[in-house]
Amino acid sequence: MPAPKHPVNRSKSDPADQPSNSPATSPATPLASTPPQDRLGTDAAADAGTGAGRETRRPRAFEPSRLGVFIVAILVGSALFIGGFTLGSRVATTPGTPATEEARFGPFWDVYSLIESKFAGSPKPSPDQLVQAAIKGMMASLNDPWSYYQVPEDFNNTLLNVGGQAEGIGVQIQLQPILTGGPTDCSKVGNGCELAIVQPIPGSPAEAAGIKPGDVITGVDGASLDGLTVDQISAKIKGTRGTPVTLAIQRGNQTIDVTITRDVFDQPQVDTRTLANGAVEYIHVAGINPPASSQFELALANAVTAGRKSVILDLRGNLGGYVPDAVKIASEFIPSGAIVYQQDASGAQTEIAANPGGHATDPSFKVVVLVDGNTASAAEILAGALQARGRAPLVGTKTYGKGVVQVYLPLSNNDGGIHLTIARWLTPNKVWIQGTGLTPDIAATNDGARAGTDPVLDAGLVALGYPPETTASPSPTPGGTPVPSLSPGSTPNLSPAPAAS
Repeated sequence: MPAPKHPVNRSKSDPADQPSNSPATSPATPLASTPPQDRLGTDAAADAGTGAGRETRRPRAFEPSRLGVFIVAILVGSALFIGGFTLGSRVATTPGTPATEEARFGPFWDVYSLIESKFAGSPKPSPDQLVQAAIKGMMASLNDPWSYYQVPEDFNNTLLNVGGQAEGIGVQIQLQPILTGGPTDCSKVGNGCELAIVQPIPGSPAEAAGIKPGDVITGVDGASLDGLTVDQISAKIKGTRGTPVTLAIQRGNQTIDVTITRDVFDQPQVDTRTLANGAVEYIHVAGINPPASSQFELALANAVTAGRKSVILDLRGNLGGYVPDAVKIASEFIPSGAIVYQQDASGAQTEIAANPGGHATDPSFKVVVLVDGNTASAAEILAGALQARGRAPLVGTKTYGKGVVQVYLPLSNNDGGIHLTIARWLTPNKVWIQGTGLTPDIAATNDGARAGTDPVLDAGLVALGYPPETTASPSPTPGGTPVPSLSPGSTPNLSPAPAAS
């Protein structure tokens, strides 16, 4: 199979889809929402008296730049999208080496015993580390970027995240120039660059603690951030549920310390607004999972009730999720027939059909889908179904191209888990998009667009017969590694996975 455009980062967990009727984790109690905090307008910069060696500041409006926005929470790697995924069923139900395989496994046990009894180097790996290394080696031998092993913490975080949750404090941060017109390439804190809060995630510990857009982080747990990259700072801020972290914050002319207790929180999945003087419902879907499909159904139902006859479904930056939820969202527009086909290792194909009862299946209800290079996996299943069934044109740029199905298998003794490719998925017209992606019906790009404009969204409005918006904020388009979608129809055998602690 073609190599992925974005290499899989094995040091981070990679989310996957699962059947919608079998949750990946035991339900975590979301953090109670708090009243929205006042948003900063022009106090993102601090005065000259804060921090030695800092540049003289002048008040300026906080403007999110394009210098890389990061979410500081354990988010299952950096994206979600593989295409087709099963969460569950164990291959073996009894431990130990089968009698018929004793000769084959003899060399393994010989080497394991020799390391345990004779190895004199330092540090000596633990028995668990030896077993994990053996599993990693087996997975690596498959030469499949979507099949790999995860240690317990990463695997548990994966299972947490695929349900639309995250663990951490929940803020979006970015490096930016301290002064307007300062350095254009901020890669580290210092030398005219600072780390700013873009926004706290609604319902997160950071929002509850009073963190505001435009706050500047100058230290973590008493340590300065000068010379550190965003990734290095994120590693300091991330952590497990119930543990505290103290951020040194500059807010206008004020310097404060804010201690935040990390927790599990829900990630917003659906964002809506009306366009074209209320004639068009815009719905951006961030992931494909049970919260997203439920929130989407409600948003669409409200739009239909309000009398709107057109929808722009924005899947840009949507890195995928669960197959059943892709089918559920597609079924809101397609009354019957194939949504996707799944092809197993023997070549047998299974049709997954639309669910009945969609809110917008009448052909008079117009739909446009916005896509880009980070529309992937289960999001491609959704976009591909609407395109192939003639229900909606795709507007934007070519999608990622993830057309294989993974299964997530938890290992015994809380020893982590594996991701294993088990099938392909095909569009309703039986096209396999692996490595090629979906080609939009209407090509449009935001490359070179001025801040505050969204040419791709404008092209979608024109396709529906409406003029472009005069001002439109571009939707977020995070990059990352595709997320495996889960294959429906499997019978998972999975114990609840607790959040990492």
